[in-house]
Amino acid sequence: MGFIVFLASDLMFFAALFAMYFTVRSVVPELWEARTQILDIPYALGNTLILVSSSFTCQIGVFAAERFRPRRTGSLFNIAKWGMVEWFYLTFALGAIFVSGQVMEYATLVSEGISISSDGYGSVFYLTTGFHGIHVTIGLICFLLVIGRAYGAKKFGHHEATFAICVSYYWHFVDVVWIGLFGVIYLLQ
Repeated sequence: MGFIVFLASDLMFFAALFAMYFTVRSVVPELWEARTQILDIPYALGNTLILVSSSFTCQIGVFAAERFRPRRTGSLFNIAKWGMVEWFYLTFALGAIFVSGQVMEYATLVSEGISISSDGYGSVFYLTTGFHGIHVTIGLICFLLVIGRAYGAKKFGHHEATFAICVSYYWHFVDVVWIGLFGVIYLLQ
């Protein structure tokens, strides 16, 4: 229950970021007309699909954790026999690719003159996507903790599975927030 309350408070934080976005956008709409043309929507869509696919791999890992199967029971190439650890490694890799993609997008935008201090658009763009990126990075660290706990536990049980489930709630929350951010920043031009 406490973890759900934490997610609700995090939801309020992102609600404030969305409110900031819409407030600044309503004050200077001409800035948005010029700046949104620079965004590489196909690139961002590809990055979004990577993050969304990580939610599926995360959930399959949770299903394995709920069956108390922390590690694979067969060949590494037989994904039907994968345990939570293997699915969470894949989820970690997809999340790391997403964050790397965001960093590359930032580098491109900065080279085109959009920085956090360039104007209101830059500030809002980097604050909203940057705080989301920080949340994704925290989620990646949590996956490493879950994986480490699975290796360290003498017997994988209810406590380890519950920890994995809580991390998956956080990960799904971060994914849903990104879908909202993607829709507002990239599609709502």
